[in-house]
Amino acid sequence: MADTVSYRPKAGEIPTQPGVYRFRDPNRRVLYVGKAKNLRARLSNYFQPLRSLHERTRRMVTTAASVEWTVVASEFEALQLEYTWIKEFNPPFNVQFRDDKSYPYLAVTLGDRIPRVMVTRNRGQKDARYFGPYTKVWAIRDTVDLMLKAFPMRSCSDGVYRRAELTGRPCLLGDIGKCAAPCVGRISPEDHRELAEDFVSFMAGNDTQYIRVMTDRMKDAAGKQDYEAAARHRDAIQALEAAMGKSAVVLPDNVDADVFGIAHDELAAAVQQFIVRGGRIRGVRSWVVDKELDVSLGELVETVVQNAYEGSDAPPREILVPELPDDVVELEEWLTERRREIGDPSAPRGVLSGRVAMRVAQRGDKAALVQTVEMNAKNALVLYKTRRSSDFVARSKALNDIQDALGMTDAPLRMECYDVSHLSGTNIVASMVVFEDGLPRKDQYRRFSIPESTDDTESIYQVITRRLAYLKNPELDAESDTPESVAPSAEGGDDPSVDVDAEVEAAAEKRRKKFSYPPNLLIVDGGQPQVAAARRALEESGVQGIQLAGIAKRLEEIWLPDSDFPVILPRNSDALFLIQRIRDEAHRFAITYQRTRRRRDITSVLGEIPGLGPSRVKELLKHFGSVTQLRKATPEEITEVRGIGPALAQTIHERLASR
Repeated sequence: MADTVSYRPKAGEIPTQPGVYRFRDPNRRVLYVGKAKNLRARLSNYFQPLRSLHERTRRMVTTAASVEWTVVASEFEALQLEYTWIKEFNPPFNVQFRDDKSYPYLAVTLGDRIPRVMVTRNRGQKDARYFGPYTKVWAIRDTVDLMLKAFPMRSCSDGVYRRAELTGRPCLLGDIGKCAAPCVGRISPEDHRELAEDFVSFMAGNDTQYIRVMTDRMKDAAGKQDYEAAARHRDAIQALEAAMGKSAVVLPDNVDADVFGIAHDELAAAVQQFIVRGGRIRGVRSWVVDKELDVSLGELVETVVQNAYEGSDAPPREILVPELPDDVVELEEWLTERRREIGDPSAPRGVLSGRVAMRVAQRGDKAALVQTVEMNAKNALVLYKTRRSSDFVARSKALNDIQDALGMTDAPLRMECYDVSHLSGTNIVASMVVFEDGLPRKDQYRRFSIPESTDDTESIYQVITRRLAYLKNPELDAESDTPESVAPSAEGGDDPSVDVDAEVEAAAEKRRKKFSYPPNLLIVDGGQPQVAAARRALEESGVQGIQLAGIAKRLEEIWLPDSDFPVILPRNSDALFLIQRIRDEAHRFAITYQRTRRRRDITSVLGEIPGLGPSRVKELLKHFGSVTQLRKATPEEITEVRGIGPALAQTIHERLASR
């Protein structure tokens, strides 16, 4: 491999000022856009020896045929230009966004002569004020229905409004008091516009102000014995309070903020945005990000925030994020400009003011809300992966892509993946998980205990040898545990008609048959050393027709036997997603078994101590929280546990220290 690429510019040619750079392929297509405080320092990272680069960065650099840069006056200008070019060129190696749904918004058409309130998914109307996005259309309609009792503005379509003007008769909403009927002159256009602006102000977070105003009007009307007007104000107050009740109260009334939560792995990230206005959650938005290159959480936050406010959404005064990006000052300046351009969504009557601040919540109600948002993001990432893996078309494409990438004659309809887990070289266990047609077959998972091993490669060799030996002779005992394969219980008790031994043998035979199916593709968790160990076991067994591969977690690269370079699957491909999923499942299964064995071992050791029954063992583990902490405890600390005296504490300490 060459040390670097042929188009590398000389160091002296690259300026040291802030700027934006672009990598292009031979056809002049922009592959990647990035910004830098110091162009020379940043670009030099891409032109290190290729073997030292991250695998995906190496793929981008070797795919490109040229690099060019543009110098700007400040870091803020670099941020703006990078954002503009990413939107213009849509480079494949930059973060890609997937917004899988069109969200409903509540809109007030302030640009119309007679403003109208409506629910819409189209945000392109000029001079309209939008609120949301919301997750449920029916929830917005319920809110509007309540709000019209307090602010009876127009909500009908243009056709209905014109028909009412021509006939001189209002629609049903005008007759029942949910519209002030400007169509027939019951209210002037100016007064109706004030209603619409009050509606907007209330939705923007100034809700408690209107409750107080309505309450004062109700009291004044009652004091004047105008009970009919007082009743109308009372009904309006109840409607506004009901509308406010539909938004969760989470923070003080003066808090306007957007809260972002991000859950990510090597391939994708799920983003949750909670829109808080007047201390209430007014809307929720979620979307998925595909990551082609590895980016830090701070870089991901920067890209997510920029994309969140690329349209007509104005940033609020405060934005809460899980981590601040390096150029947070420039990003705050850009957000402040966006806020001034679009307008302050929380200010009444369109006041444009306020600087945007990005923060990481540390404590209090805001930190609690951030935890809720992050929990939603984690659930969204799990849901995204589940839906993606359950898609038949995506699974079929993934299997075909794996076949092509690994040079297999057939698609890997049955894949087995192996992982090893241990605790500082002790309690060594391994797992085998099975995927058929791209879906897990948990009834065929296996767990292995490894009595002794020098390292992970030796453990892989032992496990693969035992598994392949079973393929050659299905009558062998699998020497493994299967949590899903439990021998049937004899509900008949001592009934001689129930042949328990026959049922157990039948169940064992069924497990043996499942274990005897050979995989098309055998995957080990690891790189070249683990693949070499598995290959040695495969050659010694004499079993033919099984493709072998390893997946290295750090770079998500696929290693084949006798290969100096890994196979790199596209970062957002269904093929890599499937291989990553089976690897993660094998890791989870191995870790679970290893922890179970540790708990079982420590419980057995403690249970052998005279005077220490199950209830005291439970109290010990509950008090110290883990076996590790219990081993570190002194006899005096052990005596703090209820029911443990000095002599028994000394015995426990000595017994654990001897193991």
